[in-house]
Amino acid sequence: MIEKAVNSMILVVAANAPEDNIASRLGMILGDLGLTQTLPPMTRLGQIGDVSAVEIALAPMDADFQRAALSALEEEEMDVALVPAGNRRKRLLISDMDSTIIGQECLDELADFAGLKAEVSAITERAMRGELDFEGALTTRVAMLKGLDLKALQDAFDARISLNTGAKTLVETMKAQGAMTVLVSGGFTFFTGRVADEAGFAAHRGNTLIDDGAALTGEVGMPILGREAKLSALDEFSADAGLSRADSIALGDGANDLAMIQAAGLGIAYRAKPIVAAEAHAAINHTDLHTALFFQGYHADEFVTG
Repeated sequence: MIEKAVNSMILVVAANAPEDNIASRLGMILGDLGLTQTLPPMTRLGQIGDVSAVEIALAPMDADFQRAALSALEEEEMDVALVPAGNRRKRLLISDMDSTIIGQECLDELADFAGLKAEVSAITERAMRGELDFEGALTTRVAMLKGLDLKALQDAFDARISLNTGAKTLVETMKAQGAMTVLVSGGFTFFTGRVADEAGFAAHRGNTLIDDGAALTGEVGMPILGREAKLSALDEFSADAGLSRADSIALGDGANDLAMIQAAGLGIAYRAKPIVAAEAHAAINHTDLHTALFFQGYHADEFVTG
């Protein structure tokens, strides 16, 4: 995880533990680093499910000190963000779908219905790590599904696809505060439309699977939505709403999410591949998607659940 340049900063810490435990451990770590004499009181953000969070304002600190504080907290299996005090509540949420809003890779699950999950999953993993060209990897995998009955798409969605914990609350809470919410995926519109409806996203984008009316042809509609298209979507939806990149929060896990994560005001790596985690502003590795709200300064009693 990289840190933003600091002036007035807020340190947010979330963990699968009671608030008292997090506050106590945070105080000890900051004390070990010599900070406790000048710290303001911690703010407790509440608990939802297993996840609690606290935050504290920090004076400017040098990069080495900052890294030491964040590293010590992350070693405690806490999810941590150091964010500017201003403009915390973002007005655009743009998120990847597979392995971020949902817990699965749709193409991998669809391939299972063709008896090819192991082969397709291996390509997916390499593409998400940035080891393969995304567009080439996508067309290769889709070509392997040529002839698959269209019924398999709905069967895969019904049997395999589920929202990650906190996904709907994240979307609905930000919508209630007036934010635009966009699901943008290198996957397919058959799935993005259904997942967007289930999670509550206002808009969605994805790639298109070509079929002949009965089965997949093994082709993908062009142009392919990849890394740069996700960044373009962030810019387009920001401009349409009269916002800047700084007003957005972006979430993702794979290499094709990296451009939008880097460009966003708050870019979060969600249980991400190393190439993404190394460049994001913050990471969620231990808790769930509720933490993306805590990072923005929301209190648990403001969350919109449903």
